[in-house]
Amino acid sequence: MAPTHDHPPRLVFDDDCGFCTWCANVASRHGDVTLVGFTELSPDQRARLPEDYENCAHLLTDDAVYSCGEAIERTLAHDVPALQPVFGALGSVPGYASLRERLYRAGADRRALLGNIVRDDPPARD
Repeated sequence: MAPTHDHPPRLVFDDDCGFCTWCANVASRHGDVTLVGFTELSPDQRARLPEDYENCAHLLTDDAVYSCGEAIERTLAHDVPALQPVFGALGSVPGYASLRERLYRAGADRRALLGNIVRDDPPARD
């Protein structure tokens, strides 16, 4: 049986980035994650994040913090439960975690370019 949680997972993202906002909105539309932009972090949420939290997205659950590629993987697994066994299998492949993080960083480092393809208006700019 899955553990019960007091809060849905909170996806923390750069709410000044159109591509990041688009990605966060997709996650929210397809699951019950709560979106929290960097500009909206509560002091308690901020205290749970790594010092360099603005370098990537994070998934806050009641009992854990996942960052960067792992945050996106966990969000996808939460939103699309059919992916859980896929990620479980990938997790046993040597080098997978490193590859996941390199792929995340490749996308994050090109988010301005990716934002020319897909983007939503960033809430921090309202």
